[in-house]
Parts: sequence; structure tokens; C-alpha cells
Amino acid sequence: MSRRTSRVYDVQTALDGIRQTARGRRDARFDNLLHHIYAIERLRAAYHAIKRDAAAGVDGQTWHGYGEALEENLLDLSDRLARGGYRPQPAKRVYIDKADGSKRPLGVPALEDKLVQRASAEVLGAIYEQDFLGFSYGFRPGRSAHDALDAVAVGVTARKVNWILDADISKFFDTIEHDWLIKFIEHRVADTRVVRLIKKWLYAGVLEDGRLTQSEMGTVQGGSISPLLANIYLHYAFDLWVKQWRERHARGDVIVVRYADDWVAGFQLQGDAERFKRAVAERLEQFGLKLHPDKTRLIEFGRFARENRRREGRGKPQTFDFLGFTHCCGTTRKGKFMVLRLTSAKRLRAKLQAVKIELRRRMHHSVPEQGQYLRAVVAGHGRYFGVPCNGARLRTFRHQVAGLWHRTLCRRSQSRSVRWRRMYRMMKHWLPIPKICHPYPGQRLIVITQGRSRMR
Repeated sequence: MSRRTSRVYDVQTALDGIRQTARGRRDARFDNLLHHIYAIERLRAAYHAIKRDAAAGVDGQTWHGYGEALEENLLDLSDRLARGGYRPQPAKRVYIDKADGSKRPLGVPALEDKLVQRASAEVLGAIYEQDFLGFSYGFRPGRSAHDALDAVAVGVTARKVNWILDADISKFFDTIEHDWLIKFIEHRVADTRVVRLIKKWLYAGVLEDGRLTQSEMGTVQGGSISPLLANIYLHYAFDLWVKQWRERHARGDVIVVRYADDWVAGFQLQGDAERFKRAVAERLEQFGLKLHPDKTRLIEFGRFARENRRREGRGKPQTFDFLGFTHCCGTTRKGKFMVLRLTSAKRLRAKLQAVKIELRRRMHHSVPEQGQYLRAVVAGHGRYFGVPCNGARLRTFRHQVAGLWHRTLCRRSQSRSVRWRRMYRMMKHWLPIPKICHPYPGQRLIVITQGRSRMR
């Protein structure tokens, strides 16, 4: 075994040791973690894991440029981390479109900050993955948004769920209180050097239009460490409290599924749902968080909702959105209740608007160049939204993309238009026919959990 292979093996073995200790001793505090973070092998792995074409931060350093002298740069970075000389730079502010038409602010860290954050997230994740509860899905290894969606569908179908609390935490990443976050981290991390490292990122600030902004609250979305910090905050502020509330106060069945700051709760009894809604609002306020008044609502939903509302003359059951899907009360071909999941109209409009803008920018590109771009868009849309019973909306998206493409091609010339006969041939060649690529919720969830609940 070579020296390099042995060192890599030791790094992985050390993480396994951390996991075992964290799993076996829930009250253990780790006081010697920094050397795991500044290990050359871990920093090198972090470098190769980040996207090669990712946007540069305020330092302008690109992946390729940093890699020209990779070993020297990593050795220097490791040395600065070891002796406390590492200083993170402010994140560069960028904005991306949200489904409701607003802009989501993101922060692009400098390249070295990306490396250190990714290495830190790997080490700290080895501890906190042993603590996080089963109904937490967001940004965790081995879990995806579709796992969370399946958990909601199976929970509503298999348990006695008659009411859904569709909740939204208002400006979550902007309202995280630093003092609380540090206290939560110190429950498990006794290494003051690592705690100091996290504080440096929290207070590094954001650079926008040449102006530096620093805040005593919030974490910058976009860094590798932000999802883990968000999960740690909500683990203590929300998850553990939910588990306790369900055990002590609920009179009927309760399910909860959380994906980062987006969560859904289901209840058998309306009284439980109303008491939980009041209690969770009070709980979150203790940690500087608030439920969005317009986006948090309690609706009747479940296997008996349609019949109950029909009997009382109140129309169809309401729907709720979660992770880009509108959830509806539906039935199978045999008449059994099922949770029908359809592409959210809001998400569909936002994506089509983004395609329209991009096609306008690419108006005078060649047809093959436009076709390759649209093929990737339609295929990517299908990979996420290709769930059972959503085929009609997948086909609608493909045809509307084709319509936007046709309009763009016609605008390239005032004298000639593209006939639809030709357009159909182009659609057949460039726009893949959507397929259902995800199994039914129960099939995947049973395989993943091996019969153990992830809603509890």
C-alpha cells in the first residue's frame, strides 16, 4: 500500500470513527475536528467535487485557474487553516428567479471558501447525520426531494390523515439568529477553532455592487455549508420539538415531512391540527422565525375529504403545493384514494418564462444549438416531474416549449415563417417525448426504508 493510499484510507477511517462515536454517544462533544478539515486529501476531494464551470466569487478565481498549481495552493490553504491564518472573503451577491416571479438572493463564495466549506460540511455532517430525524430530507446524503414527496404521499394514504397544514417559514435563511445557531452547534462541537471558523463565514458578509453588507442574522444561501447549518438550526428549533409534541399532545395520527425550510404536516383530527398550528408558531418565534401569514394554511385533505365536502356541499377538496408539485385528492382506476401529484402551475409558468427569455437571447443561434439547449431543458424537466399520473402536464410543457421555439424562429425573419410541418419534424428530433421515470411512492419508499417509517 502506497503512502498516499494509506493517508486517504486514514482520513476515511477517521470519519467512520466520528460517525460511530456520534451514533453511540448522543451527548458526546467533539473537541478535535479541525485537522480533519484541513487534511490535504479532503481539500483535494472538495476541489474535484465542485462544479468546474461554477461562477467565480469576489476573488475572480476559477476552478481551472486554481488547479494550475493545485498542490501548492492546497498546501498553502491547509497551512493557513492549521495556524488560524485563513480569512474567508465576502460572498458575491447574485439573484435567481423564483416561481412566484420574485428574485431569490444567493451568495457565491470565493473558490477557497467553497473548498473549506465543503470539507467542513463533510466532517460536521458525519456527526449530525446521526442526530437528524427520519422526517428531515433536505440536503442530506442518500435522500432527495422525491423521497420527501413519496413520504408525503405514502403518509397521507397509509395513515389516518384528514387535515394538512401547508406551512412556509418566512425568509428563513435571512432570519436565522447567529447566537442560537452557535449554541446549537456547540451541543456537539467543542472544538473552538471549528466554531470560530463557522463564525467567520456568518460574519464575512455579502458584496453587492461594490458595497459590503454584514448582518447579525441570517446565513448566505449558496455556500456548501449553508444547507447543513439550516438543518442544524431546524433540528433543534423544530424537529426535536415536533417529535416531543407528537408524543405528548397528539390524540390522533400525525405525519411530518420537512425538506430544508419547506415542510408539510398531516393530522387525523382537526383539533390536533389547530393546536399544532398555534403551538408551532409560538415555538418558531422563540428562535426568530415566523410562519408566512399568507402561505400557511390548514386544509381538509385525505381519503375522506372528497366525500365529506360533497355531503356538506362545499365542493372539491383544496390542494397544496410541495417541492414543485400540486398535491390533489385523486382516485386510482379501481376507485381507491391516491394522492395525485401534478406539476405546479406556478412552477410551470416560471420555467416557461425562463425558456422564453433564454430563447430570445439565443434567437440568432443555429437551429442545432437551440435544439441542444431545449433538449436539455425538456429532458431535465422530465427527470424531475416524471412521476406517475403527471404525463399530461409533461406533454403540455413539451408542446409549450415547442410553441416558444416556433415563435422565436419565426421572428428571425420578417419574410419567412417556419411551417408547422417542419416544426413537428424538429420537435421529433430535438425534444424528447416525456416519460414517467419515477416509481409509485410506495414502491420506492418501501425499498429505501425497509418498512421503517420516515414520517415519524
